[in-house]
Parts: sequence; C-alpha cells; structure tokens
Amino acid sequence: MQIFKEKKHLIKYLKTTTKDKSIGFVATMGSLHSGHLSLISTSKSMCCITVCSIFVNPTQFNNSNDYKNYPKDFNNDILLLKNVDCDILYIPQVKDIYEEKIESKKYNLGKIAKNLEGKYRPGHFDGVATVVDKLFDIVNPNIAFFGEKDLQQLQVVKKLVSITNRKIDIVGVKTVRESNGLAKSSRNKLLSKDHIKEASIIFKCLEYCKFNMHLNIKKLKMYIEDQFLQNQKVQLEYIEFVELNTFDKIKEWGGDKTNAVCIAVYINNVRLIDNIIL
Repeated sequence: MQIFKEKKHLIKYLKTTTKDKSIGFVATMGSLHSGHLSLISTSKSMCCITVCSIFVNPTQFNNSNDYKNYPKDFNNDILLLKNVDCDILYIPQVKDIYEEKIESKKYNLGKIAKNLEGKYRPGHFDGVATVVDKLFDIVNPNIAFFGEKDLQQLQVVKKLVSITNRKIDIVGVKTVRESNGLAKSSRNKLLSKDHIKEASIIFKCLEYCKFNMHLNIKKLKMYIEDQFLQNQKVQLEYIEFVELNTFDKIKEWGGDKTNAVCIAVYINNVRLIDNIIL
C-alpha cells in the first residue's frame, strides 16, 4: 500500500500510474472499523485502484469538543487497510487540505441539507461538501463509495456531484452492524460494553417501524418516543420519516417514492445516528 501525506505527491503518482485504470475512492475520518472496510472491499470489487483517505475534517464539526474527542488510531487504521489490500492511503494534515483559511464553502445543496442533521448540526453539510469537493479534486475518482449509515450525507454527496457537474458515480454501501443491531461507528469506541448493550434500542425501534408500516406515521413516532421515555440511559434527539431522495419529512404514507426512517440519540454524551430504508 502506497501512503501519501501531501496532495502534490498523490496527484503526481495517480497521473503516472493510473492511466486508463478506474479509481475507486473511500473518504474516511479514520478510527476504522468493519463498516469502512466493507467500503474498501466494494471498491476493490468494482475498480482497478482503490484510494482511501483519512482526514478528521474540522469544518464539519459544529462542536469543538466533538472534534477534539473524535477517536484516532492511525497505526491500527494502516494495519487494517493493508489487510484488505487497499492500494493507496492519503493522510493529509489540515494545511494540505485547507491551504489558507479553515472554513467551509457555501454550496447550494437545497432542502436536502436543511432537515435532520442539517437542522441539529448547523453548518455540518457545508463542511462535508467542502472537504469532499476538495478530495474529489485531488483523487479525481471514477466512483466514490459512502456508507448508508450516514444516509443523509450520502444524498448530500450525490447532490454535490450534480451541482458541480462531476462525472463521478456515487455508490451507497449497506450498513454493517454489531450483533445487537447497533450500526458500526467510530464513535462506538467511546462507549462502554454496557452502553453498547443499551444502544440496541436504536435498531429495535427502527425495525419496529419497518415491520409495522400498516400503522400510520404518527402512531409509529409516538411508540418510539415512548420507548425512549422508558429508557433512562439513551436519550432520543429525533425520529423522523423522510422521502429518501429529497429528505423531505413525511407525515403519512402515500405515493410510490422510497422512504426512510432516521434517528439520532445520545448515550453517555455520545451522539449516534442510524436509519433504515423502508
């Protein structure tokens, strides 16, 4: 595996070694787990060259403590990537991505970036779009792979590619879960075994929604909210039903559009999100 810390060297290497070869790209913030590795494996199966980046992007955090406390384990990340035969790893410093000012660019992402995570984490998606746009400039991939666990982010990236007229295919990869259904997340490393056990309520509630769509949305939301009121260790921030492609909230079933149910919770001051496509 080739490792690059500066974009100028990565760009030069890609230009000289990847001619007529398809490039798959997986952007991460490190602290890798099997969910990330499934993205790498999917890229390996579809592309000639797979590039992974590890960069904890400061502009997508609206909470400075969240940024400082984000788990990091670069040595283990490198070992995991070598074990799955990742071809190229890019680990830049902040100054290599944000050359002068560390700030987000404003994108016309529309309504898709304003609900849910856009509401509860102001500026988050501008930060995501900014760093992804910069990474796309550097790697220039044919296909980029993003996890469905961050479903709204996946849709935002698709919108970004559309408004910037990039010829990049965006592929969503299914969520990888713990044995109790908890979605794999780097933030899970901040939880104790007891917290992991308690967090099983998240997926149980999502599954309840999926298997009880004969009920109306209001009743489903009331049921989920009641489950969390009875649980003193996991705090519900939101439970929302949305139309998948626009992330518009829906209040009742109808039409032939694909919907999803999305959830955000806090457990021991660690914020977790998850979803199920219905």
